[in-house]
Amino acid sequence: MRETLKDFIFELCSVPSVSGFEARAAGALCDILGASLEHVFTDGVGNHVFVKRCGKQGAPRVLIDAHVDEIGMMVTDVCDGGFLRVAPLGGIDPSIMQAADVIIYGKEALRGVIVSTPPHLREGDTLPAADEMLVDTGLTQKRAEELIPLGTPIAFSSPYGELLNGKLVGKCFDDKACAACALWAVINTPAESLAADVYIMLSAVEETNRLGGVAAGAFSVKPDYAMVIDVNLARVPDTGAFETVEMDKGVSLSVSAATDVRLTRKVEALCVEKEIPHTMIAAPSSTGTNAISLNLTECGVPTVDVGLPLASMHTYNEVISMNDCDALVRLVEEFIASRDLADSMTSGRVEFL
Repeated sequence: MRETLKDFIFELCSVPSVSGFEARAAGALCDILGASLEHVFTDGVGNHVFVKRCGKQGAPRVLIDAHVDEIGMMVTDVCDGGFLRVAPLGGIDPSIMQAADVIIYGKEALRGVIVSTPPHLREGDTLPAADEMLVDTGLTQKRAEELIPLGTPIAFSSPYGELLNGKLVGKCFDDKACAACALWAVINTPAESLAADVYIMLSAVEETNRLGGVAAGAFSVKPDYAMVIDVNLARVPDTGAFETVEMDKGVSLSVSAATDVRLTRKVEALCVEKEIPHTMIAAPSSTGTNAISLNLTECGVPTVDVGLPLASMHTYNEVISMNDCDALVRLVEEFIASRDLADSMTSGRVEFL
């Protein structure tokens, strides 16, 4: 089962979905999911929504959100010699960019490499800014202009693999690994075990828009309560304990004024009851995720923020642990099957005529 989950994570994370261009991923996502879930729609901002119904009349709606967009670049100019000038889409550290392999999604997918100035020719130790770097295509300028229109998205190219002790390495675990774990849990939970109709939103533009696509998507789903899942900063040497979480200790739950504290405490109790490894973290006024938008969207959506520890965030060699992925799958399974949660999160709602 774990090997299959690992393969599913790799497969989903390999679907190209640079921020702002998520709509292109719809066909590939449907191919991967097959008939496992009903594909509801891809909305106007690029959110992909899948549903699994519990079969009960008037059932509440629970939303599981994990953003599907990945960091990348956009072509802003085609220069002499077929070199591309680019601008970042999302937070990219220039220190990891030089000599990186990339895929250019023009009229056809093309390989490129970000130009690296040899230290022999470099003045000082200062790296150029991301929008000052060039991508080498190997093409002539004329041919590059034919195949690569301005505005073309570019993504990092990285093979997926394993480190020791159940660690996975590759790109786009932020946040597609969380999406894969959520989908895996919902697909493998029988409909009769669900406490609510489950909507999984693979949301758009989280990396490039403060609100994230989930804010628009919530108006279509109208959920009664929700879980937002995103990666969290894993602890490595020379990082602070307050800002990070340990790997192999399960998921993190954020206690925050920007989310629903009552739902968060109920999910904490669920983790304790079901012996799901977890860490509580304080995120006083912001979680840095879609949770802060979803909590205040539409008429307000009670939201819990769940994190998956991830090292080397926003690079093309991110690292996650299968132990933590297993814990996340278990939490989603229990969350969507909990009738106590479904009853308590809908009992106090007000109906308007």
